[in-house]
Amino acid sequence: MDEDLTEMTCEELLDEVRQLRQAIREHRDCSEHDLCWHHPALWRLLPEKTDPVPVVPEWPAFMRGCIKYRQSLDEQAPDAPRSDEPYQE
Repeated sequence: MDEDLTEMTCEELLDEVRQLRQAIREHRDCSEHDLCWHHPALWRLLPEKTDPVPVVPEWPAFMRGCIKYRQSLDEQAPDAPRSDEPYQE
């Protein structure tokens, strides 16, 4: 799956790491309705050590956001496979 890494130059690898770090930071720093999951294990991959406490919406507002997100999946990926599997913790 990561075979492409062996063919990258040092500069390409550095650029890839910078992009990955930026994506992780953007996820780490989101809150309220932009927050999908709290991933401190992912954030520990960054050189700066921080585990910010997110601002969490109250349940009714949070559930409206979940429904909006699910509706956006119908719009953006109408042909994606569907599942009836219950959520497993």
